[in-house]
Amino acid sequence: MMIPVCRLADLPRGEAFRLDLDPPVSVFHTDDGELFAIDDTCTHQDASLADGWLEGRAVECPLHASSFDLRTGAVDAPPAKRPVRTHEIVVVEGVIHVRLSTDTPDLPPCGAVRTAGGPA
Repeated sequence: MMIPVCRLADLPRGEAFRLDLDPPVSVFHTDDGELFAIDDTCTHQDASLADGWLEGRAVECPLHASSFDLRTGAVDAPPAKRPVRTHEIVVVEGVIHVRLSTDTPDLPPCGAVRTAGGPA
């Protein structure tokens, strides 16, 4: 299933767009014009990566400066130890779509409780 995000023209380079899914997903448009989609929640602690700093093909978490590779989801800088899940991007007629991964998301303990329907 592909989820429409926004028009490519509406997501400036160097910016991110957060989809309020469960769990949330963010789409990043790099300064070089590349598009990437990853789970929005840092695997170290419950923080939105869309609020982080985009540098090249990496995003730095705004809470404790963990860094994630947007291509693979791998951790580039601690304190996070687990990768974030990546998703496929498809642009159809100028509209960005995300095809969600079927892999299990790797959420921080507080995010895992929220996703399971318990208190956050």
